[in-house]
Amino acid sequence: MLRREYPSSTADSLEDWLLDVANCRGARIIVREPPALDDFRPPLTQVFSLEELVVAICMLQGQDRPQLLRLAAQFISRNALDLKALSRVAIRERVGPVLYAMAREALKVDPRHPAWSFLAKTFSGASHPHDAVLHWTRLAQPVMANGRVNAASWRLVA
Repeated sequence: MLRREYPSSTADSLEDWLLDVANCRGARIIVREPPALDDFRPPLTQVFSLEELVVAICMLQGQDRPQLLRLAAQFISRNALDLKALSRVAIRERVGPVLYAMAREALKVDPRHPAWSFLAKTFSGASHPHDAVLHWTRLAQPVMANGRVNAASWRLVA
């Protein structure tokens, strides 16, 4: 198991370890307290791809920590994944419904986003969760106009 080969001494659970890996790979929408120690070395992308990381985060059989889905969304919103590879891993691990639900929410913010559009189309036939997996505002951040309190618009967190 990768977690044993690449341990994070402060990670008490698989979800904490995934969070540490995501943070080391540049996802900053969520950070863990206490953070991983400076000596934590995550697996190289050749060993544990970004697409595999996104799918691992989307697997719902772990602890009930839906905020972690924001990390997966941040990577997808960057539009820097191999979407076909992501789809293959998602199908194998059966997270298509989660990706579809997230894509529907993300497309409320940016209806033309290429990665989210691809995922929505790819997994449109997947069974859909009955409840919202994550609200669209958790995938985006407000863009303020002239320092005002109300958001002028929203953009996907990338």
